[in-house]
Amino acid sequence: MNRHTLSVLVEDKPGVLARVAGLFSRRGFNIESLAVGPTEVADVSRMTIVVAVDELPLEQVTKQLNKLVNVLKIVELEPTVSVQRELLLVKVRTDATVRSQVLETVQLFRAKVVDVAPEALTVEATGTSDKLAALLRMLEPYGIREMVKSGMVAVGRGPRSITAAAVR
Repeated sequence: MNRHTLSVLVEDKPGVLARVAGLFSRRGFNIESLAVGPTEVADVSRMTIVVAVDELPLEQVTKQLNKLVNVLKIVELEPTVSVQRELLLVKVRTDATVRSQVLETVQLFRAKVVDVAPEALTVEATGTSDKLAALLRMLEPYGIREMVKSGMVAVGRGPRSITAAAVR
């Protein structure tokens, strides 16, 4: 199975997220990542959905998504022609003996410290799934107290856009 990133423009109405997610669950597909947010056009939201599925079943789901009245446009974003990022917030155990080592690791990954407490640092990092996984592996020996990771967001590279204005 291959990972696919779908950018789905939808009307910003109650129940749309549930209907879209339900389409995937009814087919037994697990959504690996889901991020929803506003677009440059009022009343239009963008869903970025990452799903691991073979080509043919994905094509069938895409056709059925297109039939939903609130779905305006669906585009698959290939990793080579899109910018894909996730956000990670991670709280790491730190005391005076290891704080400088943790700070060094944070700088190495171009992350930043967003909260400091006597026995913990909260780190914010953005990047690809691989970069964030590598950062977590480096911070794990110090003790991860808590972490949260956003779903992936993605946009096509270059001047071409999947604009909400074009579908209105």
